Amino acid sequence: MLLTKPHPSSLLLPSTSLPNPSPNPSRVTPLASSRGRRGGLGVCAASVAPAQPAPAPQPSAPALSRVDVLSEALPFIQRFRGKTVVVKYGGAAMKSPELQSSVIRDLVLLSCVGLRPVLVHGGGPEINSWLGRVGVEPQFRNGLRVTDALTMEVVEMVLVGKVNKQLVSLISLAGATAVGLCGKDARLLTARPSPDAAALGFVGEVTRVNPSVLHPIIESGHIPVIATVAADETGQAYNINADTAAGEIAAALGAEKLLLLTDVSGILADRNDPGSLVKEIDIAGVRQMVANGKVGGGMIPKVECCVRALAQGVHTASIIDGRVPHSLLLEILTGEGTGTMITG
Repeated sequence: MLLTKPHPSSLLLPSTSLPNPSPNPSRVTPLASSRGRRGGLGVCAASVAPAQPAPAPQPSAPALSRVDVLSEALPFIQRFRGKTVVVKYGGAAMKSPELQSSVIRDLVLLSCVGLRPVLVHGGGPEINSWLGRVGVEPQFRNGLRVTDALTMEVVEMVLVGKVNKQLVSLISLAGATAVGLCGKDARLLTARPSPDAAALGFVGEVTRVNPSVLHPIIESGHIPVIATVAADETGQAYNINADTAAGEIAAALGAEKLLLLTDVSGILADRNDPGSLVKEIDIAGVRQMVANGKVGGGMIPKVECCVRALAQGVHTASIIDGRVPHSLLLEILTGEGTGTMITG
């Protein structure tokens, strides 16, 4: 319904004149306020100053730092997404619960952003502990464990029955799913005696890798966790060096990258100078270092397995310090890395 506002003059009686309340009839005083439609106090728009926009809240410096790190990691995530990376885990990184948790969380993070990690593990510290309980003194030659019959029994019990299942459980607790295996399962690894078997005992070499059992596990988004105990054609169990096994598995899977977590920062140009880390070297260069005696001891089998993996198609191999927190992420998701990268 249309309502019209009556003219003021129509409200006056004919014989009545209203006094002029203002000495200046042409001046109109605006109302300061009036009652609004809902009974509240209405304020004239002309009497209110325009509101100033509130300043945008600023994120804290730590938050900005974390976002910057994620942004810088993007090209590396894109590069390695969908690629298989084989990680050998052992040594000092297994001794500390804090470092162990760091390694597992890094592994799960890599899986969550699209990489396909495969974990190959040793268990040296745990094996030494259990050997001590049965009165056996651990012995090593050229970085390889001397393995008699009793030691082999302890190695298999500890690696397959204890360490492997503990790692599977830790990965599950961190939010991913893992499948525990050893070289005997589905004939994943077939072994033969080492050429130095007379001195080393039941230390084996890998003669064949059958990765068919790994493909459906990886394709399903699970993380294979592999203990390096294998059998020969007759069923005899052998202790396989974890570095060597990781290299052979990486080659069989056509992995993009092989990473060996060790107790040192990487390959040193001078073994007596921790600051002489070699950041990157090719196969020819590392072979020359071995020939010159600059690489020795337990580093020899690590370097040899890297060279062999590269020769079989793995793109890069890195030897990194597992004692450094988040060394896996530093090596894969940054340009600086954290150890020695060997290229083909």
